[in-house]
Amino acid sequence: MSGQPPPAERGAVRLEPPGADVVGIRAHNPGPLSLSGTNSWIVGRDPAWLIDPGPDLPEHIAALEAEITRRGGLGGIALTHDHIDHVEAVPRWRARHPGTPVAGGRGRVDVRLHEGARVGPLEAMAAPGHAPDHFVFLAGPAAFTGDVVLGEGSVFVAPGPGALRSYLEALRRLRERAPAVICPGHGPLVADPAAKLDEYIAHRLERERRLVAALAAGRRSVDALLDAAWSDAPAQLRAIAAVTLAAHLDKLAEEGRLPAGVERPEVPAGWVGA
Repeated sequence: MSGQPPPAERGAVRLEPPGADVVGIRAHNPGPLSLSGTNSWIVGRDPAWLIDPGPDLPEHIAALEAEITRRGGLGGIALTHDHIDHVEAVPRWRARHPGTPVAGGRGRVDVRLHEGARVGPLEAMAAPGHAPDHFVFLAGPAAFTGDVVLGEGSVFVAPGPGALRSYLEALRRLRERAPAVICPGHGPLVADPAAKLDEYIAHRLERERRLVAALAAGRRSVDALLDAAWSDAPAQLRAIAAVTLAAHLDKLAEEGRLPAGVERPEVPAGWVGA
């Protein structure tokens, strides 16, 4: 016996933000990066829109389908970004609902998103950093943040030109939009978005402060920089911390603040601009 709940229970974890015609259903795909699982969001009705179908798990798809049917059918699918834990089930949904448009920032989509694009009840806001194709969706009082803001913990920023700068700009722009609730891609609802966004910005700047101090003290190796600036990262997440370290080094280099001789983390090709 695995001790896991039966499929019907695994597909029934619901998140319902107050004041919004929205329901989230969490997939049973827990892990170091997906936390307790990927949250898929259903917005509106007659028809409803599905944000991030998530993993290709039968019980998750069945739970989403039941809710979508109650809401008058599926009008379209919107992708915050194309990481596998958010989009793996898209082919299954295309097969189940032929002709339903899929909107996203890149790849095989029917609607290519851009800043300010509107699809169904959603407004897209470009928020690159975690991934270059990342968008946040706004609908009424809710912001659907994918992996830009999580319900708990912080996110990794993939290295690439302007990635970290763009990520910080996206957090500030979202703060200005003043949503009443954040519906994240992982973790619980965020009831105080302003405080969470302030926390995220401060966290990232504190990492930079620690990194700059370590560089000023003469540290140059990846391990020494991680020990100085990411000393609180669990051992199993140290490789992910190194990915974000690379993004921080890129930002310092772009700003002319990176000393010579700094070792750069060996980031797998799939993580660069992931």
